[in-house]
Amino acid sequence: MKTAATEMLNIEFPIFAFSHCRDVVAAVTKAGGLGVLGAVGHSQEQLEIDLDWIEDEIGDLPYGVDLIVPAKYAGDGDGGYTLDDIRALIPDTHKEFVEDILRRYEVPELTDADAAADGRTIDGNDGNAPFSANSAGPQLEIALAHKTAFVANALGSPPQFLIDRVKEEGRLVGALAGRAVHAERHQAAGVDLIIAQGSEAGGHTGEIGSMVLIPEIVDAVDIPVLGAGGIGRGRQMAAAMALGAQGVWCGSVWLTTDEAETHPTVKKKFLAANSSDTMRSRSLTGKHARMLKSAWTEEWAREDTPEPLGMPLQSIVSAGAQRRIARASHTEGSGAEQLANYFVGQIVGTMNQPKSAGQVVMDMIEEFIEATESLAVQLET
Repeated sequence: MKTAATEMLNIEFPIFAFSHCRDVVAAVTKAGGLGVLGAVGHSQEQLEIDLDWIEDEIGDLPYGVDLIVPAKYAGDGDGGYTLDDIRALIPDTHKEFVEDILRRYEVPELTDADAAADGRTIDGNDGNAPFSANSAGPQLEIALAHKTAFVANALGSPPQFLIDRVKEEGRLVGALAGRAVHAERHQAAGVDLIIAQGSEAGGHTGEIGSMVLIPEIVDAVDIPVLGAGGIGRGRQMAAAMALGAQGVWCGSVWLTTDEAETHPTVKKKFLAANSSDTMRSRSLTGKHARMLKSAWTEEWAREDTPEPLGMPLQSIVSAGAQRRIARASHTEGSGAEQLANYFVGQIVGTMNQPKSAGQVVMDMIEEFIEATESLAVQLET
């Protein structure tokens, strides 16, 4: 296929695969797309290890790294909060509420061995707060010290230091947008590629659906746009490109692939879920993010519970609890199993069969071809 996106990055198919799992990134890249590693949960050491591994797997093929530096962030005016700063700001009401959830659902404490086994976390690295410029800066330098061809920022316009460093190294930079005005700001800031992410998407997402959002953003900017949100099949890819996108950005669809490191309990829930089993909730990070409905989201949605805190405070509130839940949720019928959830989009309704990541790519391309050929037939006179 030939689009502006494939030309920019010298890839075969305009399929960008966002994943926290290095195996998915490598598999999609080798299948002809562009794997993009979500780095927010990586320590600096783990990011080095994973990027080295990816490059050993894919050779000279291009790949990307996704960072999260929000446009608005508590503590920015003071140079960014440290973890200790954040912990001191968390109200006792929220700590007590989380402990009450874990007690009522009988989620056991982590043992010392369990705590030591955690290789990745979203509650900060090296004393820096999660989702912060202080945390993303070292991650960016690690990415640029490798062969990373593309760097994306998932929340707001990338900070100027990120854009400048990426450009200085001759790489491409992208950013996600949930409104046309966001895309216009991204372009003005110097971004090379816009990901127009509709509300159907998993993770941090806005309120406008992809069918409306993609053409709005395509019309608003003069740089290539990728369609995102509710895209995991070839027909959806064809629809996005008919709306003007030069490719697609997919995240949720990889969560049930053979290569994915998705928690087995959560993967089982995904495979059984339908498209109405997700919701936008602030209960994990403090910003609206689409995730699987579970007892965790229900608890935070009750009228008599405290409002989730802003980012990054809420991620610290939830991170320890989520580790405890993950460790205990293997037990069928347990309270931890009821609480277990993760970010996922409405496309989860069609993610009902495990496949390899490479097979997902091939299936998307085959269905894309069938869809476009069907449209061509309709135009015949």
